[in-house]
Parts: sequence; structure tokens; C-alpha cells
Amino acid sequence: MNKILRQYFPASTLRMLPNRWDLMALPLVVGFLLFFSIGAHQTWAPISTLQSQAISLDPADLPEYAVRTTLRMLAAMAASLVFTLLYGTLAAKSRRAEKLLVPVLDILQSVPVLGYISFTVTFFLLLFPGRVLGAECAAIFAIFTSQAWNMTFSFYQSLRMLPRDLEEVASNLQLSAWQKFWKLDVPYAIPGLVWNMMMSMSGGWFFVVASEAITVGDQTITLPGVGAYLATAILQRNMAAVGYVILAMVVVILLYDQFLFRPLVAWADKFRMENTASQAGVPESWVLNLIQRTRLVQRLLRPVTRTIGRLGNRRFSLPRRRRKAPPSVHASRLVDWLWNGAIGALTLYALWHIITYVGTEVGLDECLHVLGLGLITLVRVMLLIALASLIWVPLGVMIGLRPTWAEKVQPLAQFLAAFPANLLFPVFVIVILRYQLNPDVWLSPLIVLGTQWYILFNVIAGASAFPNDFREAATNFRIRGWQWWRTVMLPGIFPYYVTGAITASGGAWNASIVSEFVAWGQDKVVAHGLGAYIAETTAAGDFPKITLGVVVMSLFVVVFNRVVWRPLYAVAENKLRMN
Repeated sequence: MNKILRQYFPASTLRMLPNRWDLMALPLVVGFLLFFSIGAHQTWAPISTLQSQAISLDPADLPEYAVRTTLRMLAAMAASLVFTLLYGTLAAKSRRAEKLLVPVLDILQSVPVLGYISFTVTFFLLLFPGRVLGAECAAIFAIFTSQAWNMTFSFYQSLRMLPRDLEEVASNLQLSAWQKFWKLDVPYAIPGLVWNMMMSMSGGWFFVVASEAITVGDQTITLPGVGAYLATAILQRNMAAVGYVILAMVVVILLYDQFLFRPLVAWADKFRMENTASQAGVPESWVLNLIQRTRLVQRLLRPVTRTIGRLGNRRFSLPRRRRKAPPSVHASRLVDWLWNGAIGALTLYALWHIITYVGTEVGLDECLHVLGLGLITLVRVMLLIALASLIWVPLGVMIGLRPTWAEKVQPLAQFLAAFPANLLFPVFVIVILRYQLNPDVWLSPLIVLGTQWYILFNVIAGASAFPNDFREAATNFRIRGWQWWRTVMLPGIFPYYVTGAITASGGAWNASIVSEFVAWGQDKVVAHGLGAYIAETTAAGDFPKITLGVVVMSLFVVVFNRVVWRPLYAVAENKLRMN
């Protein structure tokens, strides 16, 4: 066939025709365009349709619900990526901005999803009055708050740990700040960022029920989706419907693993920092290979790739100015004092407003009671983070050093990370009530269900990015056993572990809200802790107490990060940096 075509058509014309790979890829491209267009069209429907169309437990409706939920999660992922690049860069590049932005990020990741929803639902509904889009934006924002923080921490950590020799090369090549960002900063951070994007996507499933089916006082929002379907199944105690949700989750996770994350992991492998090739093989993706073999699809994508490349090469140089003498040490210290004073004043102003608002209905006894509940949850979080570290750090290293293992474990890890604790509510409620068990002990595993994966995914990212040169050097010097862990691997993955532990800690505090207050139908099991307090006050619509619970949770997270994780970050940056 090719010989016949060459006889009648010039080579330039043949290059315009699709090949057999295009015939396979084009249906996928058209399907994805229809997938997005259908979901976007439904967001412009009148909001009255949400009240007239009740959530159905018919399995035939699950595919549509799965499409709606997946679109929300992808929209939140896109917003999280933009936020990560902007916020993470500013925090890593500016010493003064870091003093404000990093503590704010600690607070943001500690504020529970229910806390965001409680105060943002009304805003988004007023932003798009009478349209489903307002409720959709509220749900997307809630999912965004469960995705963005660990991605931002990962990008920030990568920029802080950038090898100095690479920075010197960029300086010698006279790259502008814009060029350095796209040619050095982003490529170096991509391996860890991709694995954290996977974790964020999976973490969004954990709170999808809270984002699609939530009641805050007399305000009820129920969007068609897997989360709303699961909430209805739990309310009606329908075990068959819970099983359908699990099946739907498996299908959706496998699809976006094959069409999104596996191609990203295979593409990100080229950004590993090494001089010698790994002997363990490289990750592959049939979707990426298919796109690379197409002719027509690549021609359609070429304008986009060229535009991105040109933007990355632009210098965006400012007009030359006369070089000024650097500021004196005294002037720099004065600016630091003024900046620190402004941050302190802003903090005191915010605290004053919070105390004034909460003090209208909450007394000192209630505040002390909430602090005590916070200490109980803190002990749970610390124990579970330590347990998860002992289990997942060795396994994460084993998986990350073997791309073939990572390729097989990747979809399983995504599914386990995405598995909502809500699906286990029936088992825990029935068992605890049947055998009269202590909820303070037996509800704790639900917290670790949503935290351990941050550690696993970040350790896998660190092991995957570990230079093969260092591994070969350790082999040549016959470094084995515990010495290998202590002197080679643990220092190499330590920055990634700290990032995973910080986000796992914040995720554990968030998970405590759905894990310390568990319901199955009319049966409820409540553990002592700050999470249960926030869940109960949110259901009651008591905003002063919701605010008190959120503030106390943020206080515990920020103090713990300042006392424990930030010093470890400093150790990673100063002593374990690859130069």
C-alpha cells in the first residue's frame, strides 16, 4: 500500500496523511473531547435541577456519576498545578516571602475540607447565581484543598534542594530567571511532582463524599457524582451499592492511570539526574508510545509544543538599569525587622478577629476542652505517622529503585490511596457495636488509611530520582546492609520523606474528621478527638465552634511543623543536598 501511494503522491502529501497509529489514536482523542464537552455542558444547567433530580442508586447511573466526579478532580488538579508553580516558586526563591508563605501553607493544609466548604459554599453560589456552576466550583475548590498542598510542598522541596553545580551551570549560560525556571527548576522537580500529583488525585477521592454531599446547617448541596452516590448508599445502608462504588472506582483509577499518570511517569523518567543508564529498565507507556508513532496527531499537537518551547526560551529581559550598590547589612536587617513586624501585626490582627468572633458563643471552658481534644488527636497522628514510616519507607525504596516493580504497583497504590474511609464505615461500626470495642482505639486505623500513602509516594519518588551513579559507586565500594541504608539510601530520600511526612501529618488531621465520627445508617460511633468535634459542629451548623475547632487544629499542625519537621527540612537542605 505504501509503495502504491508513493507512486501517485509526493512525499510532502504523504506526510499529511494519517498512518495506522493515527487510526488508533484519533478515536481516543475524540472520545476525550466529548468527555470534557459533555461535563462542561452540564455545569450550565439551572441549579434547580440538583433539587429535582435525586441521587439514584441504580448501577446504570454510575458511569455518568463517575464522569462528573473525574472531571471535577481533573479541574482541581489543573488548578493545583498552577497554584504549585506560583506559590512554591515564590516561597523557595524569596527569603522574606518564605517566612510568610510556608507557615501559611502549614495552616492551609491543616484546615479541614469541611472547614473550607463551610465558608465557601455561599460565596460560590452567589458568584454564579441560579447555575450548577456555582455548586461545581464549590466542589472543585474543596477537592483542590485536598490536592494542592502536598504538590506545593514537593515543588518547594525540590527547588530548595536544587544541586549547586546545576545552578552554577545555569548562571554560566546566562539564563534569565524565566529560562532557568523552565529549563532547570521545573525539570528537576518533575519526577517528585508527578508522583505527588498521583497522590493528590488519589487523595481527592478520600474527600469526594464531603465535596459532593455535604450539609452545613440548613444549606444542603448534593452534586451528581460517585461521592454523592456513596453518601446515599451509606445513609440507606445499601451494601450492594457500596460494592458498585468500589467497582466504579477500580475502573476509573485504571483508566486515568493508563491514559494520564503512566504516560507522565514514563515521560518524567528522562529528567532523572544521572550520567549512566539504570540497569533496572525504564518505565514505559503504551499511550505515550502510540502518540509518538502517530503522524496526524503529532502535526496537530506541534503548534502547541512549539509555542510552549518558545515561551520557555524567551528571556523576558527588562530594560537595563544602572547597577546599584548592594544594600548594607544594616539596611537589610532593618528591612527584615520591618517585614517580620508586618507579619506579626497581621497575625495578631487575624487572631483578634477570630477571638472576637468565637468569643460571642464560646467560653474559656470550651476552649480548654477543645485543646484537650486536640492533644488526643495529636497523639494518634504521631503514633500513626511513626507506624506508617516503619512500614512504607523500606517498601517505597524497593519499589522506587525498580521501575518494573513501580509500573506494576502504581495502579494498586493509586487504588489503595484513593480508597475512601467511608467504604469501611459499615465494617467498623458493626464490629465496634457488636463486640463493644473502644472507638478511641479501633477507629484509629481509618486515619492511617488516608495518611500512609503520602509517605509511600514521596519515598518512591525519591528512590526513583536517586542517581544511578551513586548506586553504582556504593556497589563498587561494597557498601551493603544497614551501612547502605544509613550512608547511601536514607540520606538520598530524606528530603522526599520529610515532604511526605509533613503532608501525611496534615492529611491525618483532615482524615480525623471523617474517622473519629463514623455513621452507618442511624448507628453512630464517636471517638474522643478534635476531628469528631469539628464533624459534629459542622453537621449542626455552629460556625463559632467550627471556627474554634479549625483554629485549634491549625495551631497544633503549625507548632508541630515548626518544632519537628522544619528542623528536619533544614538538616536535609544543609547536610544532605546533592552538590
